[in-house]
Amino acid sequence: MKRLAIPIRVKLLLAVLALVMLVVALITVSMANLFHDDKTTYIRDLTSIMAVQMSRETNVMVQSYTENLSVFADTLFDTELGANQKQNLIQNLFSSFSEFVAVSVIRENTQPVMVYDAASLQEVALTSRDLLAHHADNPPPFAKLAGGVYVSNATFNPDLPMISITVARETAADGVPVVIVGFVKLARLMELAGRSTSFETWITDSDGVLIAHSDESLVLSRRKREALDDAVALSSYEHALSTTLDFERGGERYIGGFARTRVGAMNAGVEIPRSAAYLTARKLLSNLMVIALILFSGATLVSLFMARRLTRPLDRLTKAVRDIGKGNFEVNVESGSRDELGILADSFNQMTHELKDRDTDLEQANLALVQSEKMAAFGQLGAGIAHEVKNPLAGILGYAQLALRKVADDSPLRKHLDIIEKETRRCTEIITNLLKFARQEKAEQKRVQVNDVVHDALGIVDHQLSINQVSIEKMLTSGLPDVYANANQLQQVLMNLAVNAQQAMHGTPGSFSIATHLVDDEHIEIRISDTGPGMPADVRDKIFEPFFTTKPAGEGTGLGLSVSYGIIRDHGGDIVVESEVGQGTSFIVTLPVAAAETDDVAQIEAEAEVVV
Repeated sequence: MKRLAIPIRVKLLLAVLALVMLVVALITVSMANLFHDDKTTYIRDLTSIMAVQMSRETNVMVQSYTENLSVFADTLFDTELGANQKQNLIQNLFSSFSEFVAVSVIRENTQPVMVYDAASLQEVALTSRDLLAHHADNPPPFAKLAGGVYVSNATFNPDLPMISITVARETAADGVPVVIVGFVKLARLMELAGRSTSFETWITDSDGVLIAHSDESLVLSRRKREALDDAVALSSYEHALSTTLDFERGGERYIGGFARTRVGAMNAGVEIPRSAAYLTARKLLSNLMVIALILFSGATLVSLFMARRLTRPLDRLTKAVRDIGKGNFEVNVESGSRDELGILADSFNQMTHELKDRDTDLEQANLALVQSEKMAAFGQLGAGIAHEVKNPLAGILGYAQLALRKVADDSPLRKHLDIIEKETRRCTEIITNLLKFARQEKAEQKRVQVNDVVHDALGIVDHQLSINQVSIEKMLTSGLPDVYANANQLQQVLMNLAVNAQQAMHGTPGSFSIATHLVDDEHIEIRISDTGPGMPADVRDKIFEPFFTTKPAGEGTGLGLSVSYGIIRDHGGDIVVESEVGQGTSFIVTLPVAAAETDDVAQIEAEAEVVV
């Protein structure tokens, strides 16, 4: 007989639901016993928690008002703002802080300076004179501030319940204390006090006057909270988180929780008659049953989600295994977790990556083999060309030297003949180096100054670049240490890059810049940049390959950058290219510093000079 297959998700769902039912049942029974044993204790704790929570929210709210008031103050006291700028900023602040009705700056024994939200006052038919009159009747308590915050019920119109928040500012130069007072609507505080329908909740200001109560009429009448019988016990919670008291008022027993705010020395209270405590407990039990049903429903949904999330990686792994069986190694399974399934998915991904890396290594080995064959062909071709060119160069050099012997020292031809002799010698050395390259021999290297090589190279191509409207900029750091190099080879690299830049601009005006600086104690960098058209990614990736060129047929061999790359690598350095289409091209050549050079990097950078 075939056994019934039960999916893992169903097993998980049943297990979680059974666990949730058991936990909810235990919680419900335990809570019922607790309510039955000592409902009063529960109410005491609840009132204390509610009082602390309300005091914290009040503290955060008043602190936010105080920070907003500081923004007003900074704007009012900003002497760099013009009158129109300050007026516009204040209007924007009233729009942003919509609960603010007015802000006053008051110096002791002087008339206040006030800004206000005209729209808020017009809604309740008030004017700024009414606020100023309230100031006159209720001057700020300068003696009570001591650098703190003073909060007071400022309601004098039942249509606009407000509090005033007074903050001390720095004493003026003449020694007269200065405060800033903000009038803020009471809507949010009233909403905070009116959340509970079972408890009587209230908040008092710094003087004990109600500023929020579940009965709004008590706030509008600015009634002071009745003193409790045990005033000493009430005062003891000033330095504690909260306190809970049993007291009697109007012949009825109450349970109350009280907490003080950190800002403004305000008080928050939550009270309930003892007679209503048992009714509240039964209501809480009913609410607990509702919550239990909600938890059960939520657990069902969460279990379904978790079961699906658990089995989905298995489905993905199954599909990925089938793809690998077909020879497709471009698969990746998202783990999504750190459990056993996640570890299995990571191991699977590692396996596919290793297979992919092996394919990549094989491909790179094949490309390296092709590159090696290209370089071998290039070496053979270069050796043949070098042998053919070396003899004509020897003749040119001989005739140039013979002509120099017959030309007077002051003859204008001597300069040209000197250049012919110098460049013929350099060509001969290049041919010799090309032969050494074909025979895999090292060119002779010695200590050279990079800046001298740059000057020599630019001196040769300066004319060619200038007639093609390409300006040259040199930014050479003085005092650079020597490098071990073949000066002619480095000069060949720089000239090749300069000519390539000029040819890339196709006769349009542009600039060619070359900069040298010390990267660290061991490397010098030469950055060669142009304002040409730049290169796309596919060209940039192949730019150093032998015989690769973007020039039309007959205008380029594709060997210049390949030879330059080989020269720099032979010097123990590196050359990279940075280029984007339309943003020009930069070649960065890095060469090692010759041994025993200890130039201070900071001094070199400080002595940097820019030559244009």
